[in-house]
Amino acid sequence: MMRTSFVGLSLAVALAGVATWSTADAGCRRAGGVATMVTKDLAVFMANAALKNSIADHGERPSGPVQLKCTDDTLTTTCTARRQACK
Repeated sequence: MMRTSFVGLSLAVALAGVATWSTADAGCRRAGGVATMVTKDLAVFMANAALKNSIADHGERPSGPVQLKCTDDTLTTTCTARRQACK
């Protein structure tokens, strides 16, 4: 069980990322966070944490609801969280 948790954590650290898309609103962008974990609950949690960190790192405020998309792979689940963020 410890090895599975370590593998999941390693995957999250290696694959957690930030995606940025431009929007029509001046000073706003579409922020995102991605995580791959061994369970869906962990993937959702880590994707939301990556999103929150992305917004905070750019000194922005979140705006609107979080959009979450998850896909199940053979042994893991990958989730992407996206949200509007403005200066």
